Amino acid sequence: MNSKVTTTIYGDIEYVSIGAGIPVVFLHGGHSNCFDTLAHKGFDLSKYNLITPSRPGYGLTPVAGNNTARKAADLIIDLLDFLEIETAIFYGISAGGPTAIEIAANYPEKVKKLILASAVTMPWLDKNERTYKIAKKFFNPSTESFIWGMVRTVSGIFPKLLARNFYRQFSLYPGYDLRAEDVKELINLLGKYHSKNGFMIDIDQDISDETISRIYPPTLVIHSRNDNSVSIDHALNAAEKIRGSQLEMLNNEWGHILWIGPDADDTIDRIIEFIEK
Repeated sequence: MNSKVTTTIYGDIEYVSIGAGIPVVFLHGGHSNCFDTLAHKGFDLSKYNLITPSRPGYGLTPVAGNNTARKAADLIIDLLDFLEIETAIFYGISAGGPTAIEIAANYPEKVKKLILASAVTMPWLDKNERTYKIAKKFFNPSTESFIWGMVRTVSGIFPKLLARNFYRQFSLYPGYDLRAEDVKELINLLGKYHSKNGFMIDIDQDISDETISRIYPPTLVIHSRNDNSVSIDHALNAAEKIRGSQLEMLNNEWGHILWIGPDADDTIDRIIEFIEK
């Protein structure tokens, strides 16, 4: 799978486009890029055109001044204009949630439906707390390449040990025994990760109540009660403020990562059902 880079009035943007049919635009999560296809599960490529841009600071998309969710939204909408796509389904994942929200609030005519999956919908990390300080230390542009290089090295030697450690970053579910297929999917996902400049933008993102309250396209908010990365409060916030939104609360084993584990098929079915109804 190859990516393309196009130039818009807001700067360059990298993207991958596969399939044909109804456009679905994926706003990937933190540390990721346009090659993250985990959330593509369940989509029929003869019915859907799956478009995944690298958000500003990730992949080959430079920041170029697009260091807020609103500016990222403008950039992505200009990409759709370049691709001659009038309307699309927007699928905001984790730290891609604020960009998806800004698109739905400011370009409602472009949005057929909105999906917020494990999504950030309000201020995420407290700058005075340990998690934020660790993120700033380990995932800034001068250190992130080394960190992810180490992760990939360890994953090749002790994949199950690494998966067990990452699992606890994602999930509060007790007593889960990792399946071989789950370990393989996680290692494949981590192999695509590079924080670059993007994650430093993500941890400082904010979404105002006024912005999220302006969303009116049909919206699915789907989140796990066991999410240990983005608390369930983010889903409750979105469901409360987006008129007519549908809230799906999950008890899945992988918590934040909705697309891995024995219960992933049920989650994916709920998302596709929302899209097709």
